[in-house]
Amino acid sequence: MGRLRARLSAAPVAGLACLGPLVLGLAARGGLRESPAPAGREGAAVEVVEFDERERAILARLSPLGAPPADPTNAVADDLAAARLGRRLFFEKRLSGKGEIHCAHCHDPERAFSDGKQLSEGVGKTARNAPGLIGVAWQRWLFWDGRADTLWAQALHPIEHPLEMDGDRVAVARLLERDPELRDLYEGVFGSLPEMDGWPEHARPEEGEGALGRAWRAMTPGEQELANRVFSNVGKAVAAYERRLIGGPSPFDRFVRGLSSPDPKASAGDLALLDPSAQRGLKLFIGKAGCRQCHTGPSFSDGEFHDVQVRPLSGGERTESMRLGAVRKVLGDPFNAAGPYSDAREGAAVEHLTFLAAQSESWGAVRTPGLRNVALTAPYMEQGQFADLAAVLRFYSTREGAAPAGHHQEKVVKPLNLTPEELGDLQSFLLSLTEEPPPEEWRLPPP
Repeated sequence: MGRLRARLSAAPVAGLACLGPLVLGLAARGGLRESPAPAGREGAAVEVVEFDERERAILARLSPLGAPPADPTNAVADDLAAARLGRRLFFEKRLSGKGEIHCAHCHDPERAFSDGKQLSEGVGKTARNAPGLIGVAWQRWLFWDGRADTLWAQALHPIEHPLEMDGDRVAVARLLERDPELRDLYEGVFGSLPEMDGWPEHARPEEGEGALGRAWRAMTPGEQELANRVFSNVGKAVAAYERRLIGGPSPFDRFVRGLSSPDPKASAGDLALLDPSAQRGLKLFIGKAGCRQCHTGPSFSDGEFHDVQVRPLSGGERTESMRLGAVRKVLGDPFNAAGPYSDAREGAAVEHLTFLAAQSESWGAVRTPGLRNVALTAPYMEQGQFADLAAVLRFYSTREGAAPAGHHQEKVVKPLNLTPEELGDLQSFLLSLTEEPPPEEWRLPPP
């Protein structure tokens, strides 16, 4: 495809040549801060790579991001008061067993709500990398293996996980009961807390003869139901907060807007945000490289699960079933979309569960991550196996070091055999997906 060398007068905005080092520097330091964009040169010429009608139609399906999808299973998903309660809970260490860990411990606002580690560390070291949370409202399945089907159900798992926060739902309810400010915030959204006379101080469902499990089994079914109701409401408030973690337009979004503008002068500043390398990378992404087979839609994810044969950190064979095992977990979760604590037990979210089945082809598959803000969330893959974007792109280009195919061979994964220039162009494009940070009200801890 030839290039259309359009000579446009660039407005004083930052081109990707300036943005790239800024983003890489922030990624290296883990920083996500509002920084003044370096000004472009007044009157500088902008080279625009040609995008044909088919390619422009594809770009129109990738941008803009739009509003997040509704979550009818959470009646307070878009309630401002619930989001403010959720913000308090997100940064509340007392939800953890020892009062030392909060959600932001692994989802740091300064790192696009990831933690920059190969394996996240809470009370202990986990087996997974912590994904970033900006734009999490667009995810259909949560966790790398998809063992939660709603954002509010996902928020509950880390609180009680023994390697993450190691808390328990009864202690969470008692915290809300005893902290006047949290109690006021909770009851302003969900109504009165239940009476907890006779409840143990700590209890959660678990197998075996541990103290927490024994205390839970000693509670009456009615007390257990009330504790579950409060716990599910905590998850819904945290989800309402996380749904507010939405970034502003990325350079890519503004470039697409510029391409569709009929006014060359008005579009010049937007078009200047992607230099020719990033534009070539964009063409590769939607064309020859085939990236959008999995990284599709405005969030750059198909929301599905694939085994791309990345070896575990141990370097040996892959032994975890991932999506296959997670299907059983999500179907058995009382906090799933079809469960008794859902606010809409019919509809699309429930249909996803109705037709969900554990099939051997899901063995080893992980969720396709979205690519917005990808430059800020290194290291990459479910165990942080790749330190930077260059390493990810080399893997897909050469497939060097790939694990043997498991129960199901992904047909879309094959060596791309890209040139060094093409790999550089793809990386330049990925840098252009870094959005403006979410508003401070939601990005920073409460006063």
